[in-house]
Amino acid sequence: MKFIALLAVLFMAQLVSAETAASLYDIPLKDINGKPTSLKAYKGKTILVVNVASKCGLTPQYTALEALHKKYSAKGFTVLGFPCNDFGAQEPGTNEEIKQFCSSKYEVTFPLFDKLHVKGAEQHPLYAALTGEKSPFPGEIKWNFGKFLISKDGKILKRFEPKTTPESAEVTEAVEAALAAK
Repeated sequence: MKFIALLAVLFMAQLVSAETAASLYDIPLKDINGKPTSLKAYKGKTILVVNVASKCGLTPQYTALEALHKKYSAKGFTVLGFPCNDFGAQEPGTNEEIKQFCSSKYEVTFPLFDKLHVKGAEQHPLYAALTGEKSPFPGEIKWNFGKFLISKDGKILKRFEPKTTPESAEVTEAVEAALAAK
């Protein structure tokens, strides 16, 4: 009984820490190679966080995400890809297979991270912060290629649904406005 109570306390602490982290920069992550990291490396940059998948009808968005990344990277922008298998098992590969697929098929150069869950009981703390009650854009991720635009100071500026393409005026105008902000 004590063990179950302890597990419940630890689970609640994890949820609270995700929602009350001082910033998105403080949430522990792993890169695609399994190395511990965080968004701190991107502090001062405008970032687009995207849950990605290799076997989705929206997978061709990798091309536009890479183009967006290249177009604005010199101005302090980057795309960050977070592989996810939560929707139709459309990201079944290992991190190594995902990395290989992205580089060979779409020539992806933007950073990729460890496969994670964006919804459900195993939701990663990053996505709990992006979609939780305290987010300016709360609500569950609907599918692969949901996008969140994050300001240079770590604030969630905009949320784009999966079918909103990276090359759309809505996305590019938001990125340009975020880059121009002081």
